[in-house]
Amino acid sequence: MNAFDVEVDRLVQALQAPGPSRCGVVTRLVGLRLETSGLVASLGACCEVTGIDGRTVDAEVVGFQGEHLLLMPFTEPQGIGPGSRVRVTGTSARAALGRSLLGRVIDARGRPLDGRPPPQCTDTGDLHGDSLNPMERGPIREVLDVGVRAINGLLTMGRGQRIGLVAGSGVGKSVLLGMMTRHTEAEIVVIGLVGERGREVQAFINESLGPEGLAKSVVVAAPANVSPVLRLKAAQLTHLIAEYFRDQGRHVLMLVDSLTRVAHAQREIGLAIGEPPTAKGYPPSVFALLPTLIERGGPGRRGHGSITSVYTVLAEGDDGNDPIVDIARASLDGQVMLSRRLADASHYPAIDLMGSISRAMPQLLAPEELERANRFRRLWTLYQQSQDLIQVGAYESGSNRDLDQAIKLRPALEAYLRQDMHAPAPYPECREAIKRLLST
Repeated sequence: MNAFDVEVDRLVQALQAPGPSRCGVVTRLVGLRLETSGLVASLGACCEVTGIDGRTVDAEVVGFQGEHLLLMPFTEPQGIGPGSRVRVTGTSARAALGRSLLGRVIDARGRPLDGRPPPQCTDTGDLHGDSLNPMERGPIREVLDVGVRAINGLLTMGRGQRIGLVAGSGVGKSVLLGMMTRHTEAEIVVIGLVGERGREVQAFINESLGPEGLAKSVVVAAPANVSPVLRLKAAQLTHLIAEYFRDQGRHVLMLVDSLTRVAHAQREIGLAIGEPPTAKGYPPSVFALLPTLIERGGPGRRGHGSITSVYTVLAEGDDGNDPIVDIARASLDGQVMLSRRLADASHYPAIDLMGSISRAMPQLLAPEELERANRFRRLWTLYQQSQDLIQVGAYESGSNRDLDQAIKLRPALEAYLRQDMHAPAPYPECREAIKRLLST
């Protein structure tokens, strides 16, 4: 037998050899977790489950135990019973990408939510993205004007920075996010509304974006009533779209509301497949997911675009030591803390300078500008720390020169920090206002 015949025989044997099955059956349903047998597929594979009544439900492989695969359906598993047929439809989660996404509102699977035809995309990408070599990333050197006076002047952000808006519920995170959406100078805006109330999707688009803002934006929406798998996919799709435009050399502003709801989605998935709960019931996969997701933002390769990432983070019960707040604080390039005490006093935006920081700020400002910003923060913090003594009359004027100045400038400091949500504050005006205020 010559070499050609040997090769033909090898190919025939390979074709006749039994391969991994791409079909199986449902053996068990616990909560939203489907267990199947007879099916071989990798993690992240997309499947279609045909119910007893003939209806189909899409699902994703989220784990396995021995020879049984664990699936999480995208919708309620109505009609699914023992023996329901399962088949693999895709080996990995991919999404369609293209400029036609601009101006559109889509769900976690890229399907339109705005009543218009599906976007005509020309490219595709893996939802998990490609990691960048940290040595290839460009530096953060250019100031980003976000139109919010307290941030521009005292928590200056740069293009490619990643920052969190941290607060309890009802303190104004979404309103501040809307202000930054309207006023920030960015070529492309990618917005992920993950796990929030359904009514907020339309309200955010109509009130915060408007027709002009929507024209340069992509909105990915997965409200709280959808599957945790779809909520997690929405966060991944938001990052993938931002990466797509960044790699085209664009400066992208990415807003995710909220990072906490992404963690909740991963918690639901992890607990459903048997992960042990750790801090506040979060399984270990949550603490692996969030830094990986956050690292997808930031500057691109040198000479390319950037992704400025803004995440809202819910401090449950106003607990600043919540595990999600902790991991966000450690992974991000700064945080803007919002205070319920300020919000209750109708001080908006309710930015608490005592807990807020921008780690990129020292590289963005000249030394004299940085000194003025720090001086403002010291005076504001000193007054806040001494407020009880001042109000009961226990403080004697002249005891502390800095506190005397803080008391004198208190109305001006407070006026600087307050801002109407519809009135932008350009960056040059913010810096000049601090200079004038501290010179009085």
